[in-house]
Order: sequence, then C-alpha cells, then structure tokens
Amino acid sequence: MKHRGVAVAVGALALMAALPSAAGEPPGDWPSPVHDNVVLSKIMLDRLELRHTDAGNLAYWEGQAWVGGDINKLWLKSEGGVLKGRTEEADLEALYSRAMTAFWDLQAGVRHDFGIGDKPAREWAAIGLKGLAPYRFDVDATAYVGTAGRTAARVKAEYEVLLTQRLILMPELEFNAYGKEDRARGLGSGLSDVGLALRLRYEIRREFAPYAGVRWTRKFGGTADFARQGGEAVQDTQWVVGLRSWW
Repeated sequence: MKHRGVAVAVGALALMAALPSAAGEPPGDWPSPVHDNVVLSKIMLDRLELRHTDAGNLAYWEGQAWVGGDINKLWLKSEGGVLKGRTEEADLEALYSRAMTAFWDLQAGVRHDFGIGDKPAREWAAIGLKGLAPYRFDVDATAYVGTAGRTAARVKAEYEVLLTQRLILMPELEFNAYGKEDRARGLGSGLSDVGLALRLRYEIRREFAPYAGVRWTRKFGGTADFARQGGEAVQDTQWVVGLRSWW
C-alpha cells in the first residue's frame, strides 16, 4: 500500500508539471499554438466584359473585395458600364459583414449611385444577406432605404455547372425593384428590370478564366415607359465576352 501511495503521488506531480501554469503559460516543451485568428483579404473581378447591345458595345465591370476574419469582414462592391466612351451607370457599396451561419452572412452599410450626365447621384442605407442557398445557389439579396422615402431591392443568384474540372457553365438571374418613381434617373416604381445570363468560362487557372455567353434583359412598368420616351430599347439580347479573375 505504501508503494502504491508513492506511485500515485509521483503520477500526480508529473501531471501537474505537464499542465499549463497558473499564469496560463504552456510548458516550455509544448509546441506553439496555432494562430488561426488572422486578417485575410481577397479581390474578385467577377465580370470584366464587353457586351454587344442594341445601343452599341458596352464595357461592363462588376467586382468586389473584402478584408477581415472568419466572422467579421469589410466588403466593397462596385459595378457599372461605359458605352461609346461615356459612363452609363456606376455604383459603389461599403458593407460590414458578419457570419450568421456556416453559409450565410448578414451585411449592412451604404451604397452610392454616381451622378452621370443629367442623372443625379443617390445615397442609400443597405442591409442584406449573402451566401449559399440550398442546391448551392450563390445568392446576394439586399434592401435599400434612401432619401425622400425611396426604397429599393436588388437580388442576384447564380449557379455553377461543372462540365469538366476547368469548363464551367454559369446561369445568372438578377432583378431590381424600387418603392417609388424616380423620374430623374428614369426609374419607375415596382419591378424595374430583370436580367438573365448564361456564361461559359474556361479556367486556365482557378484565378484566371476567360468566358463567353449571352445575356437577356427586360425593363418593366414605369422604367420601361421612361426607356421608350428616351428612345431606348425595353428588351435586349446581348452577346458577351469577358474575363473573371481573383487574387
């Protein structure tokens, strides 16, 4: 019994020596802890493309960038187009993003629609969700509240079909809606426009992929009426070629 008691005491002392000290410091022979709470960043050029439209060739961009950790990030998003050397549309969003579940982020911030020609600038507060819906649909849905009682909503959804490990077909759906008419920017209330696209890209590298495709757009309601008054097409089918890249 005496020897057994000595063995127990020695084992207890060895265990205490192996545990972290009261100050929370690990023993000197323990490996360094994993530093996984780091700040990361990414820049994504989703679309850099040339669209053949009824009004001419439109150079279009859509990109985003983020910096942060696994839970909290700062996002910047921008899209716009240039037709015949003149910017037709452009906006910029700055959003705080927080992961709510494994697949969904809650985003809130501001959006600025740039004033172009006789179209005035607009500012919006934004709140939305970004993530993967069931069946791996990538969804970005945002609601906006602006000055003078203006409201808006934008929803984008896309899906990737892997034909091979490098050849990928991507359907895309986008629509915009507004709560009230904005005659100065040619926007009616209700559903404003819908865009459907189908792009086929080839990933030379994962971060560098040229593509080609087709895109169909249609304006509705008051927005379509404003387009007709301005001599613009209400519906358009566009052939597109472009580049997708990230770093």
